Amino acid sequence: MKKLFTIFMLLISCLVSAQKNQIDWKSLSMNNEVPEWFKNAKFGIYFHWGVYSVPEFQTEWYPRYLYFPWSEVHRYHKETYGPISKFGYHDLIPLFKAEKFNAKEWVTLFKKAGARFAGLVAEHHDGFAMWNSKCTPWNSVEMGPKRDIVGEIEKEVKQQGMKFITTFHHARNFQRYSDPKVLKTELTKEYSAERRRFYRSHFPYYPGTHPASNDPKLQYLYGNMPTEKWHKEIWLGKLKEVIDQYDPDIIWFDSWLDEIPENYRYQFCKYYLHRAKERGKETVIVRKEEDLPLSVSVENLENSRKSDLHPLTWETDETISYGSWSYTTDLKIKTSKHLIHELIDIVSKNGVLLLNISPRASGEIPADQQNVLLEIGTWLKQNGEAIYDTRTWYTYGEGPTKEPEGNINNRKLFDALQYTSEDYRFTKKGNTIYILSMGKPIVSSTILVNAFAVTKMSNGKKVKRVSMLGSNKKVDWAMETIGLKLSVPEVPNEISVVYKVEME
Repeated sequence: MKKLFTIFMLLISCLVSAQKNQIDWKSLSMNNEVPEWFKNAKFGIYFHWGVYSVPEFQTEWYPRYLYFPWSEVHRYHKETYGPISKFGYHDLIPLFKAEKFNAKEWVTLFKKAGARFAGLVAEHHDGFAMWNSKCTPWNSVEMGPKRDIVGEIEKEVKQQGMKFITTFHHARNFQRYSDPKVLKTELTKEYSAERRRFYRSHFPYYPGTHPASNDPKLQYLYGNMPTEKWHKEIWLGKLKEVIDQYDPDIIWFDSWLDEIPENYRYQFCKYYLHRAKERGKETVIVRKEEDLPLSVSVENLENSRKSDLHPLTWETDETISYGSWSYTTDLKIKTSKHLIHELIDIVSKNGVLLLNISPRASGEIPADQQNVLLEIGTWLKQNGEAIYDTRTWYTYGEGPTKEPEGNINNRKLFDALQYTSEDYRFTKKGNTIYILSMGKPIVSSTILVNAFAVTKMSNGKKVKRVSMLGSNKKVDWAMETIGLKLSVPEVPNEISVVYKVEME
């Protein structure tokens, strides 16, 4: 018996060793330096839109909180649709009709907004694929809209000269992970707010009420199947499908990739990068946590950003509202000024902004969101020279307003930031430096930009010419020991005035 056990352990050891030997991140890293097109793009748009958009209530995490009996989502669902035992999340799918969806109109709007890449959430945490999938019957072609949403968006994005992004959140299916040790009676008790937060964090659904337990078809939606099958056929299989069918330029991952064994993460990267090489193109992988090496991926910060210059290109994904990432009836939309200032700050620190919008289940993009996108586009049409194709200067900016360290936990601090007329950000293109104001300067006043001080300009270059983007008025300027003094002849826009400083 002891001998058999020894042999068994040796076999296990060999298996683990063989798997580790298959993972060679270094061999992939040479294939995926961040491409210049991504460094140049600076701004992209995507959208959270799916079955979770139907209720228009509180959060895109609706399918998770639906199964917490103490949650507001649970109460709303019960009052609106009836008992969860008779009307579960999957019963919302026929109500996701997308009857007003027009891919060409959507992508044209993104283009007008100034996006250089665009796309969609290909699959959120709810197990519903927004493409023509063979991995799962729960997809937008066989159910709901009965349209290939990924395919329609991909076609329009590429036709309009943009790069195509698909985002994946399916490493964590809201209904897949449960803990059978939690008794049904425990979750029905009235708990303190602290205890409720604990359960929200640890238990994604209410044990005993979940509809997938004995239904083989529902298991493909809710993910309750053997782990190996889930990882190989569902997580990795869906990624390969989208790569093969739609050839995305960017694949972006939400958190919880650590739920997927490293071997499968490596298989994905290898497959995607090799397919890109076969197609003669440069692609980008974006991840949110430290679950893929930066040698093959780009770091993403959700609803937050860097507080200083960063040597590697990074990305922020930000939503257009102060609330849910999907549409809800009480969604409060940010101003174009807020989002443009965020874009400027991100670009000045070597970052890229991916902005999320929130369409209605019918396929309508609400007017307030459209207006904000068009206002961003108007500003970029006038001042995009200082954003697109630029690189960082020796410093990202100056002024009294300082961003907190990048972390989603500081979202409220980032959302509340108010810049002043003394805050400036800088970008560079060749021998040209752009000074982007983060507040409205006073016409006929004079401003001083300390970053141009003689003691700070170590390269010895001197200013040759200064102009203002969007204006033909003369800008008076003077190089002084303590910085560059500039006149404010006019204010061509109310959001951010941009000085173009041409160096010798």
